Amino acid sequence: MHLISVNAGKATAVDYTDTEGGLTGIGKRPLTGPVRVFAPGPKGTAGSGVAGDEICDLRHHGGEHQAVYAYAREDLDWWEAELGRELPGGLFGENLTTAGIDVNGARIGERWRIGRDLVLEVTSARIPCRTFQGVLGEPGWVRRFTRTARPGAYLRVVQEGEIAAGDPVEILHRPDHEVTVAFWFRAFTTERELLARTLAAGAAMPPSAHETVRGYLEKYGDTRA
Repeated sequence: MHLISVNAGKATAVDYTDTEGGLTGIGKRPLTGPVRVFAPGPKGTAGSGVAGDEICDLRHHGGEHQAVYAYAREDLDWWEAELGRELPGGLFGENLTTAGIDVNGARIGERWRIGRDLVLEVTSARIPCRTFQGVLGEPGWVRRFTRTARPGAYLRVVQEGEIAAGDPVEILHRPDHEVTVAFWFRAFTTERELLARTLAAGAAMPPSAHETVRGYLEKYGDTRA
């Protein structure tokens, strides 16, 4: 298990996003040399946890629980076969392109050590948006990506550190519950009846996710029985 690349994006004006100034940093490119990864601060006021990575939509991206986004090269390869086109690392907006680790099978609260010092904790899955569809240029992309449930993982920074392409990824802790990244994604998109079961992930989930679950339980009741 290792990093293929560490990726960052620069603010670029496009016609497929509704951010102020039409800017997005979704199209990321691999960085060379060691890259500092840090805890960026609260959502809404802070951006990426990867040095040099620019986030333009602070309403929906960045902050403590979305400090880093990881996507597996194996899933990019699967999409290459599906779409019949090349998908370089970073195109999906991921900061970390990984190899040998089942990112979608990782459990919420799972902790990874990357390189010598960096420790990350899996917090949630990526939910696709209009900007993601725009950068891919694939008709119906949001629906197709959602249906396939290969979302990739958001992570928070537990211990800061520097990382680089080729660094090993080690699983330090794997919680004893069923809430994987793919499970969480399905619960918050296509299978809302699973929402109550995501509470097993506890405080590792973002506060906004807990709010969504509470709202669902108030409206529909507990569906875990």
